[in-house]
Amino acid sequence: MNRLCADIGYKSINHEGEQLCGDHVDIIESGENSTVVVLADGLGSGVKASILSTLTSKIISTMMASGLKLEDCVSTIAATLPVCSERGVAYSTFTIMHLIENETVEIIQYDNPNVIFLRDGDVYDYNKQELYIDGKKVLRSVVKLQEGDTLIAMSDGCPHAGIGLAYNFGWKWEDIAEFMRGLSLVGYTAKTLATMLVDQCNKEYGFHPGDDATACVMKIRKREPMNILFGPPRNRDDCNRMMSLFFSKEGKHIVCGGTTSTIAANFLRKPLRASLDFAQSDVPPIATIEGVDLVTEGVITINKVIEYAKDALDKNEMYEHWSFRQDGASLICQLLFEEATDINFYVGRAVNPAHQNPDLPITFNIKMNLVEELSECLKQMGKRIKVSYF
Repeated sequence: MNRLCADIGYKSINHEGEQLCGDHVDIIESGENSTVVVLADGLGSGVKASILSTLTSKIISTMMASGLKLEDCVSTIAATLPVCSERGVAYSTFTIMHLIENETVEIIQYDNPNVIFLRDGDVYDYNKQELYIDGKKVLRSVVKLQEGDTLIAMSDGCPHAGIGLAYNFGWKWEDIAEFMRGLSLVGYTAKTLATMLVDQCNKEYGFHPGDDATACVMKIRKREPMNILFGPPRNRDDCNRMMSLFFSKEGKHIVCGGTTSTIAANFLRKPLRASLDFAQSDVPPIATIEGVDLVTEGVITINKVIEYAKDALDKNEMYEHWSFRQDGASLICQLLFEEATDINFYVGRAVNPAHQNPDLPITFNIKMNLVEELSECLKQMGKRIKVSYF
């Protein structure tokens, strides 16, 4: 098995005045190393467009993930969804990015703007084969992937941005490609790249979008394991076993919690050096242990990480809050959200006596819920998660 994987992220903005987005992105894993991503753009905007794009993406992604042929997918879409009676045009356009064994991508495009393919810091001109299925022209490409490749799919709301405002004919595909080329070299995550592109589109619209606009980014990168230790074990005799398993794992190591960090320091026979520097007023300061990449407080810090994670999965508006700060929660976010692809949780089930004060709203169940909640958020980001309890 190769060491490559895909970081996938997307963001949308709605047509001004509409509560629902007429674009829809669906991501389905078809096996351990294969993924199907569909971006569908429904005709018009609002409820009707939202229903059409959702049905289109769901049908295509499910059929493709099941191994059915492209011809069958398009034929099913044509037979299932209606053609607009007023305009006589397509019910929904779509882009498919099918990642196969983390080595090859099959790109299928029907009437959406062409996928921007960035490789080695330049726009890569990949081959496109024209197919006609049920009278519809479909572009199909198969490209061998390499580390660092970035693919950007978008709805036509992106190149339409700025028509009559900043541009006579919208924000041209070539200009969008150049804009993204510069950003792709910095090392941003797929979600952040999609956010930057859609936010720029919103700006070109004068913050009054005349169409739904969606960007979906797929970044090919090497797998990066990460390990996080949270809480001491229920049985004190398990401390050495827990620490041995944790520190023997490949990748960076994060230790959360005061008691936990003391146990880790004793195991490594290194001093625990606490800090009184509050980088952020609502997050406790970090500490240091030689041999540990990051040492933080426990419950309060993880709770803040979950707050940032939920926002990252939604509108990603708090990115600037955690991406550059040096407090414990922000540093955990940088490691888990941006660097890690495979995350191993080592969770102790010991009940902290300090949390038994009835005036404190922290209980054992809340600690376990925090782990489950954070794990679920990270799974939705496309991370591989393994949780071990002690």
